[in-house]
Parts: sequence; C-alpha cells; structure tokens
Amino acid sequence: MAERGTDTTTPALDGQQAPGVLQTVDRALLVLLTFTEQRPEWGVSELARHHGWDKAVVQRLLTTLSARGFLLCDENSRRYRPGPALSRLARVSEHSGVLSSISRPILARLLRETGESIVLNVPHGGSYRCEAAVDGTGPVRYTAIIGAVMPGHAGASGHTIFAYHPEREIRQMFGANGLTRFNDRTITDLDALLTCYAQVRADGYSITHGEYDEAVTAVSAPVFQGDGVPASLTVIGPSHRVDRAADTLVTLVRAGAAEITAALGG
Repeated sequence: MAERGTDTTTPALDGQQAPGVLQTVDRALLVLLTFTEQRPEWGVSELARHHGWDKAVVQRLLTTLSARGFLLCDENSRRYRPGPALSRLARVSEHSGVLSSISRPILARLLRETGESIVLNVPHGGSYRCEAAVDGTGPVRYTAIIGAVMPGHAGASGHTIFAYHPEREIRQMFGANGLTRFNDRTITDLDALLTCYAQVRADGYSITHGEYDEAVTAVSAPVFQGDGVPASLTVIGPSHRVDRAADTLVTLVRAGAAEITAALGG
C-alpha cells in the first residue's frame, strides 16, 4: 500500500515533466487544458487516446475534477465539459490584474524600441477594451485611455482578437445590427470582415490604416491562451511614421505578444 501523500500515477509519457512536479496534479491540469472552445466536451476513451493514458487513470482524474466542480458530467452521454469552478477562477483572474501585470514591462520595452504608443486590448462583448497602455514619446502621438471601449469590427486590435472566434459567434455579434461606418476605410460588410479575419489568421498579425481613426495606423498581434485569444498587443501611432516602420513593428509586436502568451502558459 502506498504511503499517504505519495503520488502513484504512472510517469508522464512525454518526458517533459519538470522536476518536483506532482505527476497526478500535472495530469489533472493537462486534462483541463484539453477542453477548448473548439472541443468543449470529451469522453473518457477519447481523452485516454488523446493523451496516451490508461482509461482507468483518466476516469479517476475526471471523477476527482468533477467532485470539485471543475468539470461536469452529462448523465446521459457520460461526456465531460467545463464546470462552474473554472468560471469562478476565470472571473478572479480577470479582476486580479494579472494580464496587466504580466504585460506592463513588455509594453514599456516596446515603447523604448518604437517610440510609439503601445496598447493591450481585451475582448468586451462585440467590442474591445483598453486594458493597459503606454503613450508614445513624440509631440504627435496616439493617446489611449484605460477602460475605453472600441467597436470590435474596426481596427487592427479588434481584428486580431476576433479573427480567432468561431464564425457563428462572429455572425451573431456583428451580423444582427450591421457594422457602423466610421470613415471610408471601415469594413462594413460581414463577408469582407470574415475575409479580413482569414488573412489575419494566415499572417499572424493585422495592420490597419485608419479604419476607426483616420489619422493612425495600427500594427497588432494576438495573445494566445489555450485555443483562445484573451488580448491583442498593438503598436499605434500617426500614419506617416508607423507606415514607414511597419515591417519592423510587425516583428517587434509579434515577439511581444509571444512573450505574453508564454507568460500565460500558451
């Protein structure tokens, strides 16, 4: 009989487990991370095949996670989906300022490297909200207001957030009431917006020229967490400066977004 507190789960098969990590806890967290927007439900056999684990081990993990409310099991299909405990933790994380804290030094470094305003935006329904920002150093610069909410369909920041949402959600958010036109560069056709999103996914970034504010150009990259995009990182400034430096800014902003992604466990 194993001593109380001893982890008897078989070792991880991928060989990537860090020293000092409890194998059972690590596996339970891997199970939770398997649930995504694209795959929100799993059965025992499916999870076992996906991870290459014994079904009995997977069943014990799922039963334990369900007992604490991290998963729910459908009594008819016997399939599991995320539970209320995960939603509670998500709310705690959202209000704790973790994302801002992680991002702040990266925003400061990008400001030094570019001289332009750097903004971290997060989804806010069918819009996006400024979560953190630093203003550019020049006499002519874009000034971001923390907490300000912008329309989701206009501008690079929104494109890099919503490009990774399922199409049905995009149509629900933007298709019902039409897309507001702010100037001649604003995308107001839903199919054109979906085409734009496909290009963002292919490129891994977005550049827009005055879709919301005619005077600015924005270069934005998505921040990933699991299969979702909780934020976008954007360099934004007067078009005459940002346009000239666009290639360099793409490299810098993608690297910054990748750092935030890594810090979030992406």
